[in-house]
Amino acid sequence: METLRTPDDRFAGLSDFLYEPKYADVPDGDGGTLRLSYVESGSADAPTVLLLHGEPTWSYLYRTVIARLEAAGLRSVAVDLVGFGRSDKPSRIEDHSYARHVEWVRSLVFDVLDLRDLTLVGQDWGGLIGLRLVAEHQDRFARVVAANTGLPTGDFDMPEIWWQFRKAVESAPDLDIGRLVGAGCMQGLSDDGRSAYDAPFPDDSFKAGPRGMPLLVPTRPDDPAAEANRAAWDVLGRWDKPFLVAFSDGDPITGAMAPILQKLIPGAAGLEHPVIEGAGHFLQEDAGERLGDVVASFVASS
Repeated sequence: METLRTPDDRFAGLSDFLYEPKYADVPDGDGGTLRLSYVESGSADAPTVLLLHGEPTWSYLYRTVIARLEAAGLRSVAVDLVGFGRSDKPSRIEDHSYARHVEWVRSLVFDVLDLRDLTLVGQDWGGLIGLRLVAEHQDRFARVVAANTGLPTGDFDMPEIWWQFRKAVESAPDLDIGRLVGAGCMQGLSDDGRSAYDAPFPDDSFKAGPRGMPLLVPTRPDDPAAEANRAAWDVLGRWDKPFLVAFSDGDPITGAMAPILQKLIPGAAGLEHPVIEGAGHFLQEDAGERLGDVVASFVASS
């Protein structure tokens, strides 16, 4: 597997994201290794919140959430998915698969970091990957926060706006990452923010992850990931640990999943599920402090 590594100087000048990156090697599934990056904040003895981002962002997305969690006395671990942020980037779209992404994160957070008693916060692909980890390693998780995400099996069609997004990513001659993130924010995105999201990708050769991830979402019943996701749903349908659904009020891509998660997962019953107002798909950008406070309150009360 041929991989690319973004030069460190691409991340210079991120004045609002001063957390020191940490690195660990995990098997790449092809006989080699990949270097994954993550940031930590808070006391090692504090309850741990695992923050997983999605397409096409990186741990920078959680910067205001991390600050609120730290203020509440919690520990945060925010991972850069393979192909994103400071993590290594396989150069071919074909090197990415749903199963590999699940395994790469699993290897980091369990084999390397040995994280336990976790609160998952998963948004976008962070939920697609994180909910699989929850279902397949129930003993590692104490609670879940699902934020603008889901767990598709290919048995139901994706919304038309998602198909438009996928086509745009596939066909764009030059995939503008910063613009893509900005389009998913209701409150706008600053020039500094756009630069931060562009930083991991010096040129198009680094963008196999962002280009490839939409192709990995199960869209038909015989998708390679469909069976594993159905098995995960079977487990989640019996999950009785606390499960909070914290969606924004302005995400047409995942919004329909909120009532489904609340209805089908036993751990969601009896909880007051907040709606993050004035926020789009990237609710961490639009309302990061609010989301951080919601997570902190959830951990404290459960």
